[in-house]
Amino acid sequence: FETQILAASIRHPMHVVQAALAGADVATIPHKVIGQLIKHPLTDIGQAKFLADWEKMKT
Repeated sequence: FETQILAASIRHPMHVVQAALAGADVATIPHKVIGQLIKHPLTDIGQAKFLADWEKMKT
C-alpha cells in the first residue's frame, strides 16, 4: 500500500491551503469551510452585475 497524508481538524480556509502546501494528499474539510473557500467579495459583486445586466436584457 502507498502511504498518504490525511489533513484533519481543518477549521479555516487557510488551513486547507497550508495542508496542500505541506503536501497532504487528502483533507477532511467541513461543509462550512468548503463554503468559505469559494466566498469572495468580487464574486458577489460580479454576480450582482451579471444578474442586473440579465434583467435589462429581458426587457
